[in-house]
Amino acid sequence: MSAPGRVSTIARRAALRAPRTLDAAPRTFDAAPRWRPAGTAASRCFRGYRPAALTAGQRRPLSTTLRRKFASVDGSFDPSTIERESDQVDVCIVGGGPAGLSAAIKLKQLANAAGNEDFRVLLLEKAGELGDHIVSGNVVEPSALNELIPDWNSEDNPNKFEPVTPATKDKMRFLTKNSSIPIPAPPQMNNHGNYIISLNQFTKWLGERAEEVGVEVYAGFAASEMLYNPDGSVKGVATNDLGISRSGKPKDSFERGMEFHARCTLLAEGCHGSLTKQVTKKFDLRRDSQPQTYGLGIKEVWEIDPAKFESGLVVHSMGYPLPTDTYGGGWMYHFGDNMVSIGLVVGLDYPNPWLAPYGEFNKMKHHPMYKHYLEGGKCISYGARTLNEGGYQSIPKCAFPGGALIGDTAGFLNVPKIKGTHTAMRSGMLAAESAYSALSESKDSEGAVFLFDYEDKLRNSSIWKELKQVRNMRPSFHSPLGLYGGIVYSGLEAYVFRGYEPWTFKHAGKDHEATKPADQCKKIEYPKPDGKISFDILTSVSRTGTNHEEDQPVHLQVKDWDKHAEMDYPKYKGIENRFCPAGVYEYIEDETKELGVRFQINAQNCVHCKTCDIKDPSQDITWQTPQGGEGPKYVMT
Repeated sequence: MSAPGRVSTIARRAALRAPRTLDAAPRTFDAAPRWRPAGTAASRCFRGYRPAALTAGQRRPLSTTLRRKFASVDGSFDPSTIERESDQVDVCIVGGGPAGLSAAIKLKQLANAAGNEDFRVLLLEKAGELGDHIVSGNVVEPSALNELIPDWNSEDNPNKFEPVTPATKDKMRFLTKNSSIPIPAPPQMNNHGNYIISLNQFTKWLGERAEEVGVEVYAGFAASEMLYNPDGSVKGVATNDLGISRSGKPKDSFERGMEFHARCTLLAEGCHGSLTKQVTKKFDLRRDSQPQTYGLGIKEVWEIDPAKFESGLVVHSMGYPLPTDTYGGGWMYHFGDNMVSIGLVVGLDYPNPWLAPYGEFNKMKHHPMYKHYLEGGKCISYGARTLNEGGYQSIPKCAFPGGALIGDTAGFLNVPKIKGTHTAMRSGMLAAESAYSALSESKDSEGAVFLFDYEDKLRNSSIWKELKQVRNMRPSFHSPLGLYGGIVYSGLEAYVFRGYEPWTFKHAGKDHEATKPADQCKKIEYPKPDGKISFDILTSVSRTGTNHEEDQPVHLQVKDWDKHAEMDYPKYKGIENRFCPAGVYEYIEDETKELGVRFQINAQNCVHCKTCDIKDPSQDITWQTPQGGEGPKYVMT
């Protein structure tokens, strides 16, 4: 049998899904792949044939699997009876954001420097291409990047990261409905030496650098299950099955998922990762930390009138449109050629169930300060994502048997600084150093390793220092001090205390617990979007490029939709419809229901922000990964 004939179904699927290849010319299945002397066909495929897969402008999970016609008339076929193919690697990284890619690059740098070129680092990313699911209003502090890739911005580097705009001017404003009051920005928000970038573009560039050093980047595969060794340590991850119908039955296109076994598994899923939730519960990683608290960031990218463009301008705002009992603020960054990133972050511990973060964002854009820049411009893209705001108090144990948490999945965002890319990258680099050292020094060539010194490295790093220094700013806004007292306290923290105070404020609790009944809160009526500066939610979702196959299990899992409505609707009057920035949840009038409404989930709209999993008062919505390659396809976010 020829070499292509020996390539397994899963391997061919992997090859077809790969977003790019570094080969000078594309190969075909007739070309001989570079076979590894050992390992599965899939592992050979990673280092061999990797063409791109594009259909109708969207990366879809393509397959060359032969159509299966199941003979079971009663539909009792159990997919779990089919054994999953597996591949063994040294380190498996879940998540292709800045943290995961930085860890992967650092690992291969260490291995290559030691002459260990066969050291296998594999990175799984659920998006069809790296960067597709990345959204951030980003002014990056380049300290970690300077260490990882020193010539990233050098004119002598032909692969330098081109689309950067140096930050030139900072503005901080407190907004009332019609005015903008200048206020002093804390020193943490001084952006001298920082750069305005699209994190979406940066992630794609960082992925190319990872492939150059030998990282096996495996986009379009959604890791959905943790695997464990008999001793309870993490063995690796498994991707989800494909070709399952909405009813849960296998279709004739069914394909079993694949297992990736590793001696060390690094979770870099970003905020509120689904696998992170599993390992956090199994290993009780939050036993010594306070609950995590979250914010929802909603963002648009605009092309504005060149006469209004101020290259390098960085603007942050507080106050309007958010009520005084809700933490959050807005931003506007001028970058590139007449491009503006504008967005609003709303703390998800807000109490009023009538509040809609998307509606607040539309109101903010109509404020005179922001409207001045947007009028006459064109909205290019839209995105939304949750972010960890708990800071120092909420950092969990980050190492567990067989792996570690890195990046925003662990919660390293510096909220007052409004930056987390540099801390995410640095945490990935520290974990990489610990992982490579542990694997190199281990006498057991097969068992999982524990990254004993990762926690120590974190505590001795700049991450720990800067998060500890600002630990009381965020929770001060929900203390008896209130909004204005929180502003005053934050000023004292920034200029006087500087983190040396002997006390540490606690967070009020979990975000969903802060929600009050609707009849105890003032109802909020939002103006109708004008279609020029503000838009209806479905128009915005159309700008995300979101796509999900309709005939698959709903990845927003609610065991009983009717029971969910009975628990939530009478008390909160449809909060799900308001907290979701993508129009996923609806309560539709239905006279056949006792409540007069029925609960509806439009999972195809989901932009993977995770707000529902965090804010739903009954906590019975669980976000799971859909089929790999699906979800948003962000541009310049």
